Amino acid sequence: MFENAAGALCSANPRLDMKGIITVLNTPFAASGQIDHDAYAQHIEYALAAGVNGFLAPAMAGEAGKLTREERIELIRTLLAVVRGRVPVIGCATRHPVADRVGMTDHLTQMGCDGVLVSIPYTGEKLFCAHIREVAQMQPGFLMLQDWDTTGYGIPVAVIRRLHQDIEVFRCIKIEVVEAGRKYTEVLEATGGSLHVSGGWAVTQMIEGLDRGVHAFMPTALHRAYTAIYRRYSAGDREGARRLFRRVSPILAFSNQRLEISILFFKRLLHRQGIYPTPNLREPEYRFDRYQEKIADELIEYAIALEEELRTDVPPAPQQNTV
Repeated sequence: MFENAAGALCSANPRLDMKGIITVLNTPFAASGQIDHDAYAQHIEYALAAGVNGFLAPAMAGEAGKLTREERIELIRTLLAVVRGRVPVIGCATRHPVADRVGMTDHLTQMGCDGVLVSIPYTGEKLFCAHIREVAQMQPGFLMLQDWDTTGYGIPVAVIRRLHQDIEVFRCIKIEVVEAGRKYTEVLEATGGSLHVSGGWAVTQMIEGLDRGVHAFMPTALHRAYTAIYRRYSAGDREGARRLFRRVSPILAFSNQRLEISILFFKRLLHRQGIYPTPNLREPEYRFDRYQEKIADELIEYAIALEEELRTDVPPAPQQNTV
């Protein structure tokens, strides 16, 4: 069992001990437009060496909506083969219609994913809860709900609490809403700290999230920087974590303007780091204008220098879980 920053009991499941950074992997494309699985494997090993404590794929940052079902399954197969049980793997089962979402949940669970994430638009409690129960019947190791709302507060806290009480496998939530910080606290308090809470898009409030007791953060790339911030904070060096986070803030101010900017920026970074063969997105492809390109290139140089500076500030790579 483990505790959040406020000391609240979180879970008796050791595979839910996902404190720290859970990387959401971008999908690498070769010049031909096909997925480059070798580059994907290289990225996974790079992230593990930096100290990440889990993976989510293929989610929005992985352009999941532009991938075929077979491509998504092959990405998960590569991820599981490379990770080899060293950290938890969360498979993204967000698909429409409902039958596809349920079927994908079952398939990812059978493949060996430790948990499954689904994102279901909230249009009313009755229908939303029915959709969640359909997915939960597939009995994934744990179910993570993506509470995604770029204009509002997302799933009502009372609904989250009732679902957590009623559905045994619902053990995690990824909160990405307007004013996410306040919702972190409301959800943690409403569930007595027993629901694992992750911050995603709101990583721009990472220090606030840590202060509020959030268990994990789910960004893309910048692995050494994010894991170093988390380690410093966890070691009691909040000021050191704040100083390092302030150095990351200019990158986030640019990349987090919108999802497409974030995907393209971090794929360009991974390409410049020699990890991805191209910075390409799948069509329809978002493109920077010349002003964005200039700022992006300046920030990528800055990010590469920061990651190199932190090269020695990493823990030993996780070993295969034999339990």
